[in-house]
Amino acid sequence: MTFKRKRPDLSLHPDSKIKLEQISKSRTEKAGRVDRAKMILAYSQSITISAIARQLSTNRPKVERCIDKALQLGPLTALNDLPRSGKPPEITPDARTWLINLACQKPKSIGYSFELWTNRLLAKHVREHCKEAGHLSIAHINRGTISKILKKSDVRPHKITYYLDRRDPEFDHKMTQVLHVYKEVELIKQKGEDTPPVTILSYDEKPGIQAISGVTPDRPPVPGKYSCIARDYEYKRHGTVSLLASIELFTGQIHGMVADRHRSREFVEYLKMLDTLYSKDITIRLILDNHSAHISKETRKYLSTVPKRFEFVFTPTHGSWLNIIESLFAKMAKTFLRSIRVDSKDELKQRILKWIEEINESPIVFRWKYGLDSISVS
Repeated sequence: MTFKRKRPDLSLHPDSKIKLEQISKSRTEKAGRVDRAKMILAYSQSITISAIARQLSTNRPKVERCIDKALQLGPLTALNDLPRSGKPPEITPDARTWLINLACQKPKSIGYSFELWTNRLLAKHVREHCKEAGHLSIAHINRGTISKILKKSDVRPHKITYYLDRRDPEFDHKMTQVLHVYKEVELIKQKGEDTPPVTILSYDEKPGIQAISGVTPDRPPVPGKYSCIARDYEYKRHGTVSLLASIELFTGQIHGMVADRHRSREFVEYLKMLDTLYSKDITIRLILDNHSAHISKETRKYLSTVPKRFEFVFTPTHGSWLNIIESLFAKMAKTFLRSIRVDSKDELKQRILKWIEEINESPIVFRWKYGLDSISVS
């Protein structure tokens, strides 16, 4: 007598069949999904439940559950576990809200010496104060649970991200002025003028460059023994110097001066140096920040002696990122100044000037791109 199954036949759509065959042969899918794909494919070929169980070395109830899900919900849905109600949450929503609100406060604001929370400190505080707040469900909470709750709410009170507040009410206006200058540079380059009536420089100071020497000589690498330079942890400070520098935006040439300080006196000395470098019939336009030395009485007194020689275009407050020279200083810090050792401030000054000479042998023309598409210069 021919056996007749009680369950209806399962007809697979071609796309579903291809997908099931891929999963059944996969080595990266979960084992449960692979087994279920094989069960569904076998059943669609009119193989009995018992035969499928024997082929896969499993039991009938497991195969029956998979086939029933495939018949009721579809073959692809049957590959995954259905959602379950799970264990009722022990921590109440009010307790979670209270904990997250607590994490959004600084520890110092509620009496601790810490600036930021740690999961351990936060868990300790919660256990000690949850009772008086009426949240007994978190009376025994640990730092692991704290971490999960905060992660789910996307709260990370142990980290800091920095932002820059625009405190200058004329920020947009000043930024536009700087961008106009960069646009003017691009237009002059496109015209190909050999002797433009103006030279444009991006200027700033880099103060506090430390002159540090080692107490013992560095030990060079030894092949097969020491792969890197060995240096004693101790060091000696010889003071600091300031670099006053600018980049000519047409050629990429750097004009630098190293001094012990960067007062008005040094800034005027730098302007005098620029005055000697360029022809008297052109205007020297400087993009610079609003440092006190740039607008002091001493600086303005010198500028009055050379009328129409210099033009200042000031970046907005907290807008130093608009000044191209900052890119050079960042490169300087990451390369030349990284791990530098000198025996004196004089040696540091000489090496900085030598570094500038080496860059000027193959100058790089910096190009500003941000916001230029919206700027037009008449």
